[in-house]
This record gives sequence, structure tokens and C-alpha cells, in this order.
Amino acid sequence: MDDGHEQLAYPIGRYETPDKYAPEMQNEWISSIEALPKWLDLCIENLDKIQLDTPYRPGGWTVNEVIHHLADSHLNAYVRLKLALTEDSPVIKPYDEKLWAQMPDVETTPVNISITLLHALHFRWVQALRNMQPQDWERTYFHPEQERYVPIWEMTDMYAWHGRHHMEQIRGLRQRSNW
Repeated sequence: MDDGHEQLAYPIGRYETPDKYAPEMQNEWISSIEALPKWLDLCIENLDKIQLDTPYRPGGWTVNEVIHHLADSHLNAYVRLKLALTEDSPVIKPYDEKLWAQMPDVETTPVNISITLLHALHFRWVQALRNMQPQDWERTYFHPEQERYVPIWEMTDMYAWHGRHHMEQIRGLRQRSNW
């Protein structure tokens, strides 16, 4: 990817896994997860169907697809968190996010439905995170595609980044398009 495409695709940079667990980052991760639905409300405020069907970059997903992807992805993340908290290093089920984004429900479901889902889901997710014991952050799940154990602290950091990443794609499109 050239620098221009890279900036459009990854406006806050690519995700980089921290070398080690930094407990002092928990509040920042949780705050980002908590804030995402409100950020998205602002990002899509007053957008019409044509704008929602506009890709955030050439060859990229539409705003509509990004929002529905966030709902799909974060539902999976929440389930992975709950599994990791209630089972010993469970094997999670990967899914093909590109195929999920092409399913008919993405086209036929109004974007506000996924935003509403994200509000409720993120509320529950934040409650789970805030009520974990310090040792829970080190609990893991096994990701068969990555062939490794992923600790809860890392997944929380990654999904905090993931929400900001997609929110900035939409915000950047709005800014470039003067919407």
C-alpha cells in the first residue's frame, strides 16, 4: 500500500501488540470501548443513504458496512471475553469478516440498528471489564488461526484500537467530503 492508501486504510496506524501487559492502560482501553457508540453516533449524524453507501476509501467498505462490521466484530469479542472468563483457555471460533460484511442483512438492516446494538453491547462489555479481578486480565483464549493464546488484556487493547480505527475511517471520509 502506498502512503496515501495506508493513511486512508489505517488513519491511526496499524495495530501493534504491546510487548508486555501494562495494567495502568486498563482505564484507557475501557474508556475507548465505552465511548465508541457515542463517537459513532456523531460520525453518522445526518448522513443520508448515499453517504452511508459511500466507501471510506477507494476499494474499502461503505460507512454502512463498517458500522455493521463493528457490531459483528464486537459481538464476537464480547463472547470471547466471556468464554475466557468462564473457561480455561477456550478455543474460540474465528469467522470471515469479509463474508459477514457481504451478507444480505448488512444491506437490508438500517445502520441505526447496529448502532443501538453497539450501545447495549458496549455497556455490557464495559461492565464485565470493570468488574474483573486483577488476575483475570491474564486469562486467555486460544485463537486457532493465529495459533496462539491471546490474553484478555491484549484483546481489550486491540478492540479499543479497533473501534477508534473504524471511527476514524468514517470521520476522515466526512472531513474529506465536507459532510
